[in-house]
Amino acid sequence: MAELAQQTSTSTDVYTTGTPSSGGSKNNTVWRGLLNWLSFFFQVFIQLLKGTPSFTTKFLSFTHFRHRFLLSSSPSLDSSPSFSPLPVVDEVELDHLESPPSHLNTPTTNNNNKDDEGIGKFTVVLDLDETLVSAYETSSLPASIIDQAKEAGLMCFELECVSVEKDYDGKPKVNHVTVFERPNLKEFLKQISEFADLILFTAGLEGYAKPLVDIIDTGNLFKLRLYRPSTCSTEYREHVKDLSCLSKDLSRTVIVDNNPFSFLLQPLNGIPCVPFVAGQPRDDQLLEVLLPLLKHLSLQKDVRPVLYERFHMPEWFEKHGIPACNWTYNSVS
Repeated sequence: MAELAQQTSTSTDVYTTGTPSSGGSKNNTVWRGLLNWLSFFFQVFIQLLKGTPSFTTKFLSFTHFRHRFLLSSSPSLDSSPSFSPLPVVDEVELDHLESPPSHLNTPTTNNNNKDDEGIGKFTVVLDLDETLVSAYETSSLPASIIDQAKEAGLMCFELECVSVEKDYDGKPKVNHVTVFERPNLKEFLKQISEFADLILFTAGLEGYAKPLVDIIDTGNLFKLRLYRPSTCSTEYREHVKDLSCLSKDLSRTVIVDNNPFSFLLQPLNGIPCVPFVAGQPRDDQLLEVLLPLLKHLSLQKDVRPVLYERFHMPEWFEKHGIPACNWTYNSVS
């Protein structure tokens, strides 16, 4: 807000810099400048009330507000409750891609096992909670959220999942969960599966995640499903998703996750996305933002330089106290 105030002051100075010959003209110019700013903020307010996701995201990022979301049952956020996601840019820059710094250079890859065009298979690893769906304990979910979601046409379903906790009689506890699908989820998965291998990688327990994914993936589009036991713990975060368990060559592998700390071991392969919650029924991230980016990445021989240019994740991790020595870059030698 301080920067915004400074910009406002600067703009006012521009408007008040005129010829000193007319005091009335100078005052009129000042008032016009103030009215323009008031009109701008009024338009912003109207857009926020309408709930336009892309405009709202840009505005919050511009004013440096943190994106706040409702607490959910996602275990992937337990280690970073104050995380603020990086907004995904609207357009992919195709030219003048910047290479990673020399100390972050990825190793050269072997061209064995490539297809006819000299490019290996493209693999998209997807997180579950707050990336594809948003799940809540049914008993604690406000009725207003459900009503708002249904009015907006948001797909939701009830789910019974087995907990690791025991009931009073020693039997596994069954939790009742309400799950909201991110808008256009099934169409997103279908289109991605046409040019990439899909892998689900969640920090959720299998007793919760498996029945959920069975419902959203009726076409069995995921080639592999990985749950919490497949994650690892590091000095800085728990439930980290080490992509080296999938392949030695990660030049054609990306991971989409609302929590970038999940891919801190391979920051050049990560795509941080805006979290999804039931309070955002008009979310358009899957088809309007992520799909075009993934299509572009599928054409690259190595996705890492493109993702570095787009997100600069190594520098982001350094700012959060995670040095480069904790990152791994694996490839076929």
